[in-house]
Amino acid sequence: MAETDERGKLIGGHVRQCRTERGWTLDQLAERSGVSRRMLVNIEQGSGNPSIATLLRVSDALGIGLPILVDVDRSAALRVTRSGQAPVLWRGASGGSAVLVAGTEPPDVVELWDWTLGPGDVHHSEPHAAGTRELLLVLAGQIRLRVGQAAQLLGPGDSAAFRSDISHSYANPVTPDGRRDRYQEARGAGQLGRRLAVHSATRGGQRSARTAVRKPPLDDSGPGRR
Repeated sequence: MAETDERGKLIGGHVRQCRTERGWTLDQLAERSGVSRRMLVNIEQGSGNPSIATLLRVSDALGIGLPILVDVDRSAALRVTRSGQAPVLWRGASGGSAVLVAGTEPPDVVELWDWTLGPGDVHHSEPHAAGTRELLLVLAGQIRLRVGQAAQLLGPGDSAAFRSDISHSYANPVTPDGRRDRYQEARGAGQLGRRLAVHSATRGGQRSARTAVRKPPLDDSGPGRR
């Protein structure tokens, strides 16, 4: 818990720094990101518990990408994240977690994730920015993937490519006495300003992998553009 609180304070301080560098008020960042002013205040104070979707909105609005937002101590040439040191940005009710293992900087942002879903865990994701695509590879067990109205049950070695600019979700269909899931993912769009995210996740009972590309809106209206 102490580590989570410290991470929240670091993220909050970085959001405040990036916002003030651009000369934006909280209201302006709220308008650009679609995140409420109240939530932004909580984030900057390190007292909020923002979802991955919220952090993506804020990082996109600031034009820095999620890896930069949550990891303020970066080396331009080489960045090594030791086992157990990557930030955990989501936790499931049954022990699942989403760990941002690594990432690159704009304009082509790549994220590498490690996800774990406990038995019965589900992660619902709101639509990402227009143009976002994801790839998923199941490493072990089963993952129930839902994209819009379509749904598929994926097993070890199965892969999927899909649009993630519409509602989608990942679920571990195993009951609490079942196994654990592991998957990797990445997302991106391969164009300037788009973010390529590679995620590795363990979803309660099975194992899989996912990849995606997103295109965050580019900001050209003020100083501090990155």
